[in-house]
Amino acid sequence: MDAVSPTLINLTIFVLAIYVGYHVVWTVTPALHTPLMAVTNAISAIVIVGAMLAAALTETTLGKGLGTFAVALAAVNVFGGFLVTRRMLEMFKKKERRSPAGGKGDEVGQPAKKG
Repeated sequence: MDAVSPTLINLTIFVLAIYVGYHVVWTVTPALHTPLMAVTNAISAIVIVGAMLAAALTETTLGKGLGTFAVALAAVNVFGGFLVTRRMLEMFKKKERRSPAGGKGDEVGQPAKKG
């Protein structure tokens, strides 16, 4: 009996990860989308570690070049994810209201008093 190919095992794990990830993300309530994105960005940082290991373990110039390119792309992925998360969080901040131009508000953001 032949052993199962490591490629087949890795492909099976990959397909199962896609399936589980799809169902986990689609069952999250809308209130938890932002924390989910933040955790996803943290997990994406693991990709940088993998790219660095791939670049360090190779001995050829082509391998080192491709590893460096992988590190650069992974860094863009992580930093872009953090920028998107920050922009999403800014959408939920309350905007300050300013008092009308001739009114007498107590402080900036306080409505003008009548009377």
